[in-house]
Amino acid sequence: MQDFFKYLTPGEADKNWGLYLNVAGRATVTPNAIYPSSEHPTGYFFTWNKGRVLQEYQLIYITEGAGVLENRQGKFNVKEGATLLIRPGEYHRYRPVLKTGWVENYIGFNGNMIAHFFEQAVFLNSQPYFECGIRDSFLGIYHEIFKLVQEEKPGFQQIASGLILKLLGSMVAHQKQGDFSGKTIEAIIQKARLQMRENVEAHIDLQELASQYHIGYANFRKMFKKYTGVSPRQYHLELKLMRAKELILSSDKNIQEICNELQFESIHYFSRYFKQKMGYSPTELRKPIT
Repeated sequence: MQDFFKYLTPGEADKNWGLYLNVAGRATVTPNAIYPSSEHPTGYFFTWNKGRVLQEYQLIYITEGAGVLENRQGKFNVKEGATLLIRPGEYHRYRPVLKTGWVENYIGFNGNMIAHFFEQAVFLNSQPYFECGIRDSFLGIYHEIFKLVQEEKPGFQQIASGLILKLLGSMVAHQKQGDFSGKTIEAIIQKARLQMRENVEAHIDLQELASQYHIGYANFRKMFKKYTGVSPRQYHLELKLMRAKELILSSDKNIQEICNELQFESIHYFSRYFKQKMGYSPTELRKPIT
């Protein structure tokens, strides 16, 4: 893809959507080149001596070369395949190594919903950069955004907002997978999940399940929740809930029979838990639509 940059003027409808693009671009910085380019407008342009503060988020993906990033947290060496994470109100400065230059792919965005996603992903909200290597899936998302920005067709902001979330989700997934990839605990969690699915009607002693795989329950629970987002008990309960919904809709069994079959503690607990998660009771689900 050829180098370009484009600064956008999001409208009120784009801002009300909750997530919108302000800028996107790609730049090849050759060795010994002056950086950054003076073509960028006031508010974005900066010098190394002064640095800058933006009022938006930026993700800058370095696909060739190396450089350095500095912010209030310190000074960081940036390798090929790293994404710089710039946050609103954060002083920063960055540049490529003079003798190598770099290729940067960047998007700047904002919106009243984006802070929520950064808060949910702890590493996004704390790390100054993210090392993911050269990944076609990541770069492909940038290229999709670049195409939308260059064409600027009606509704492109809304499509771009989905791609920004996809990029953030991909970063979070890559980080989580990196904590487990190639490790024994991943195989254990996968086997435990399969066992829960195949025995959804049964009562499973989760401590005994952990001991089968020669792992302490506290560690098993911690790693299981980190991998799936929920505890082992919650995971099994959710499977039971989905099975209960299926039986209510597709069988003639009464609610008590379904409760007994899935080994819930009591019909009162089952009904309360079902309504809490679904928003309606088992009886309400079975009522014919009038």
